[in-house]
Amino acid sequence: MSDWTEKYRPSTLSEVRGNNKARDQLKAWAESWDDHRKAAIVHGSPGVGKTSAAHALANDLGWPVMELNASDDRQADVIKRVAGEAAKSGTLTGGEAGRRLVVLDEADNFHGSADYGGSREVTTLVKSASQPMVLVANEFYDMSQSLRKACETIEFRDVSARSIVPVLRDICRREGIEFDEEALRKIAESTSGDLRSAVNDLQAIAEQAEKLTVEDVVTGERDRTAGIFDFLDALIKEEDAEGALRASYDVDETPDELLNWIEDNVPKDYEGGELADAYEFLANADRWLGRVRATQNYSYWRYASDNMTAGVAASRREPKGGWTRYGPPSYWSKLGRTRGTRDTRDSIAERIAEREGTSVATARQELMPFLAEMSHHCRNRDLTVRMAAAYDLDAKEVSFVTGSGADTKKVQSIVEDAEERTAEQVVEHAGDAFLEGSSSRADDADDGDVGDAADGQVTLASSSDAETDASAETGGRGDGEGEEHSDDGGDDSEDGQAGLSDFF
Repeated sequence: MSDWTEKYRPSTLSEVRGNNKARDQLKAWAESWDDHRKAAIVHGSPGVGKTSAAHALANDLGWPVMELNASDDRQADVIKRVAGEAAKSGTLTGGEAGRRLVVLDEADNFHGSADYGGSREVTTLVKSASQPMVLVANEFYDMSQSLRKACETIEFRDVSARSIVPVLRDICRREGIEFDEEALRKIAESTSGDLRSAVNDLQAIAEQAEKLTVEDVVTGERDRTAGIFDFLDALIKEEDAEGALRASYDVDETPDELLNWIEDNVPKDYEGGELADAYEFLANADRWLGRVRATQNYSYWRYASDNMTAGVAASRREPKGGWTRYGPPSYWSKLGRTRGTRDTRDSIAERIAEREGTSVATARQELMPFLAEMSHHCRNRDLTVRMAAAYDLDAKEVSFVTGSGADTKKVQSIVEDAEERTAEQVVEHAGDAFLEGSSSRADDADDGDVGDAADGQVTLASSSDAETDASAETGGRGDGEGEEHSDDGGDDSEDGQAGLSDFF
């Protein structure tokens, strides 16, 4: 059976699911490339469709694709090949207007070492390329700051389960597979926004069942988890060094994940000198994994595996018996407990950064604490409403910033007022968009976010509000700051770039 992720890879941008905004940004970047001639960094979690979108874009525009991977053993050679393709223009092999798309996958794996080519050379390359280039990356901030600044950045976010289910449903129908809708929803929810993993899981389960049911999905998950517990029993209690190493070959875990499992469960059976020896081998394994991360030389994985399996088994000094309750690494549970909070924080920071023209790190470390102090427990209600409207915050996000309970009536009323304020701003800046005969413009407004007035921003305060608040909150200082907001809605309101200054 063929790989469904390849078989059903999107052939046009319209088929890319769950990232409509990023998809439109990518298309706009390509169509205006002659005007700006900048490379694009497409970044986001694995499996959300970054590389597929780049290929679909090229297909839509009739551009041939040259794809290279930054994880190749000799990165200097990769750079030379990319440079060769990026420097060509108007040749017989080009597509429309002599264009071709150069796609550099895993671009966050370039490093500064001269032995591997280095990010400096890549930065120089993207600045001088005469062909459109797309750099695909999982970890945006693993790339150098100079490289990030030299490119246009487009973020692909995790695909919602609501967007994944229709893709799985379509595949099932094309493959002639009977299914329960709940089973598809279960697969979509279990993959945490990774569309590629969802398709892989669907194929793996469908190969074992005549009709896809929820029980099939649950059984498949249970079978994959059971393998690691059998391995831990073999490693810690039964096998010698060679047997433990061979047993690890059948475990569907990466060396990094396997190390976490072993590290947390070994102390449940080992003690004293044997535990000390086992941890010494685990420390050696961790050092080898560090070299893999630093050099992207995955041949070092075997040394890490030798230490964490054969080494740990060889540390056993006396027979082990009975039943032990092994469990997932505590590190994972800690991440799981804090993931929701971290996701909320980062989501707010990204919107603040985009609006205020700063980095996400600055928004998270400097601006968010400032906002939190000003709106603590919603004590300044009007300011909190304007903040919620400006950054499109829901009740959970208002609660995060202010420290109030998300389900309190105070927070709920603030969110409702913020939504009303946003709607009023949309109407105010729409001009005659809502007059009879302007339905097409209204439809365009409906396609975007609620706050997409003018260039997609909503002002934190109307001109009169800003003047009143400026006088009240700054002790009536007469420095003329409020004069930027005129009664006739001048240029400042038209470009929608009101930011933190409106809070004063």
